[in-house]
Amino acid sequence: MIGVFDSGFGGLAVLREFFRVLPEYDYLYLGDNARIPYGTRSDTVVVQFTRQAVEYLFQQGCVLIILACHTASAKALRAIQQQYLPRHYPANRVLGVVIPTVEAALARSASGRIGVIGTEGTVASNSFKIELRKLDPRIQVFQQACPLLVPIIESGEQEGEVADLMLRKYLTPLTTQDIDTLILGCTHYSILKPKIQTYVAPQVQIICSGEVTAMKLVDYLRRHPEIESRLSRQGRRSYLTTDLTPRFQDLASLFMGQAIEAEVVQL
Repeated sequence: MIGVFDSGFGGLAVLREFFRVLPEYDYLYLGDNARIPYGTRSDTVVVQFTRQAVEYLFQQGCVLIILACHTASAKALRAIQQQYLPRHYPANRVLGVVIPTVEAALARSASGRIGVIGTEGTVASNSFKIELRKLDPRIQVFQQACPLLVPIIESGEQEGEVADLMLRKYLTPLTTQDIDTLILGCTHYSILKPKIQTYVAPQVQIICSGEVTAMKLVDYLRRHPEIESRLSRQGRRSYLTTDLTPRFQDLASLFMGQAIEAEVVQL
């Protein structure tokens, strides 16, 4: 199977895009809702939690895992790829959402002035800035941590006045920098994309990781037949969570566009 991991619900938006472009494959989603959020945790803890999730998904039969969580991609992916996989699962692969998002932002930016909004952890890691400048040292990156957006979305208030107030607060400093591209550095933020567009200039390109990662996955499987040939194709879709609450059901429906049934597991 293709495993998709997120610290909570936001990765479902990425998974939904995978279903759209690669519907024939089998998917297993795991959300660590018992320990959300990851954005305010230390690097050590994020690596530990992510490694536990990756191990669990491998044990369930996944051979390819996508870290749909930006914080996990920023803080844990490198350690998992360079240290954990070679020792324990050398034939399997773990990918993230940061690099595909960065490549898409560079392709769409004409001025080289790119904004990034994300959790405190993602912004503090400078992962987007580092990767953007690896590919083009001339790029100017303007980052803004948005610690209240995830709680607002997860409380179901994304359409309310509080969301508008916080978006105005967070986006105003970026709009004064004359950016032409804005990276949504948290999977949750895709829910707010229409609102976000109203607070930036009409010409600003908004990059959602789900959309670009899905297209990159298509390309990855084409270029790596040794992985693609091991994937099952019966269109099965299963959902796991470390904490099942009524809020999970509501938010899962919001991100997926339909109700889902999830099984509770322990990592």
